[in-house]
Amino acid sequence: MGFLLSKSMDQNFQKQQEFMLHNARLQMERQILMQDQMRERMVAMQIAWSREFLKYYGAFFSLATLGLTLGAIKQKRPAFLAPLVPLSFVLAYQMDMAYGTLGYRMRGEAESIMASEHDRLPMPHGTPTYESIEKARRARSHLTSLLEK
Repeated sequence: MGFLLSKSMDQNFQKQQEFMLHNARLQMERQILMQDQMRERMVAMQIAWSREFLKYYGAFFSLATLGLTLGAIKQKRPAFLAPLVPLSFVLAYQMDMAYGTLGYRMRGEAESIMASEHDRLPMPHGTPTYESIEKARRARSHLTSLLEK
């Protein structure tokens, strides 16, 4: 009789372990998907920012080009056109970031770094641990309780 009860408890325990493992895997998959969606949104915001910045910078560049060209023609001094060289590099960079392939090239370079220069990637003080996060949380909550008094 005790053997049957023990066997049934072992089966239930094993089913519970499988269920917990399944739930842990499902939760991790959801976290990975959520983090990926957050990353996609941040990249989309960066691209949108670049496009918006390009509109303003393009207007500035156009006015500067017009003004410097007119100044160079009126004064008969081609040196007035010199500032257009660095300004055009900034414009080209912004156009590449907003509408070009800069993002793809950056991702390729990042993948190359991860593959061949992995020793450059560790974070200062290593990967955060539960203990380090709890220590920081306790320190912060201690400071907030002191500030509230």
